[in-house]
Amino acid sequence: MTWLETYFKGDRTIWLIVILLSIVSILAVYSSTGTLAYKYQSGNTEYYLFKHGIIMLLGFALMYGIHMLKYTVYARIATFGILVAIPLLLFTLLMGSNINDASRWLTLPIIGLSFQTSDFAKVALILYVARLLSKKQDNIKDFKTAFLPIIIPIAVVCLLILPANLSTAAVLFTTCVVLMFIGRISMKYIMYMFGGAVVIFSLYLAFAYFTGIGGGRISTWSSRVENFIWGGDEGNYQVQQSKIAIATGGLVGKGPGNSDQRNFLPHPYSDFIFAIIVEEYGLLGGTFVLFLYLLLFYRAMQIVKKTERAFAALITIGCAFSLVFQGLINMAVAVHIFPVTGQPLPMLSMGGTSIWFTSAAIGIILSVSSEIDKTDTKPALAA
Repeated sequence: MTWLETYFKGDRTIWLIVILLSIVSILAVYSSTGTLAYKYQSGNTEYYLFKHGIIMLLGFALMYGIHMLKYTVYARIATFGILVAIPLLLFTLLMGSNINDASRWLTLPIIGLSFQTSDFAKVALILYVARLLSKKQDNIKDFKTAFLPIIIPIAVVCLLILPANLSTAAVLFTTCVVLMFIGRISMKYIMYMFGGAVVIFSLYLAFAYFTGIGGGRISTWSSRVENFIWGGDEGNYQVQQSKIAIATGGLVGKGPGNSDQRNFLPHPYSDFIFAIIVEEYGLLGGTFVLFLYLLLFYRAMQIVKKTERAFAALITIGCAFSLVFQGLINMAVAVHIFPVTGQPLPMLSMGGTSIWFTSAAIGIILSVSSEIDKTDTKPALAA
């Protein structure tokens, strides 16, 4: 057994994907934060590189620590996680930092780092739903004893995220639906859930319209959809600049650090970092990033095939689907095949705690992988 096998357990391909995404992230963030550095740090372009590097190193340490623990630990802490997440979301909604009519962040004392509580809630809810589904497999088709206990925490968490961050609530809700489908919840109940979600969302829109509470965010959602459908490039400055970056990147790009659109594109280091990657590394670079995300999902599905434990399979699917789905949405926004959402690109966009919770999710996948008997190929949820 080599030292790599001793200290880095789990799927080696996923470790390689993490390393490659981290390298791309460092290069892209350093290139895209020049304007930010001149605006806020007197031209010190190394400031954001150093800060981002430290956050990524802490994320890697978190990932490493999580992957060293047996995945069954996360079943035991799932309930605690959801009990912490719900009050945090409520406190953020009522008392969080308000930016652009959205209360998404709490500021951590001393270090002053913004903490987006929905990032923690995503991981906590995935673990909790996976735990409930695995425990209730014997009566999974029952409405009262299986479906209701699962849908209630999903509804509470998503509704608390919704007013400030519709796209995050939608991604999390979709992830939970995927888990419920794989966990053998009755399709009839899942369709009821979809219908209920539409009704609740409609009532929320009506409430906001007549009371004015949350109207700012609804106006933002509406304008984004209208610009996507009717406005064209003139109606959406962000998309216009993103498409210019992608178009001028060509096949091989302008080269590292040679982006022009980073000076014009809003949030080139987070929401639209994919456009900067394509501009500097071309279509080949963008395709390579897309390939890494798809490969991550593929490797996660291989892990699922090799485990016969329902909880292990479900947390692997939930974490992998959430990350890759969010990544695909971010890339779709950059190339204008999806309305602007504000979703960062996991493991690539500059961020604070979002990187840490992404690292935690990957660490959980690696934890499951490290426990698998490589010769076991039984289906995960075999009857």
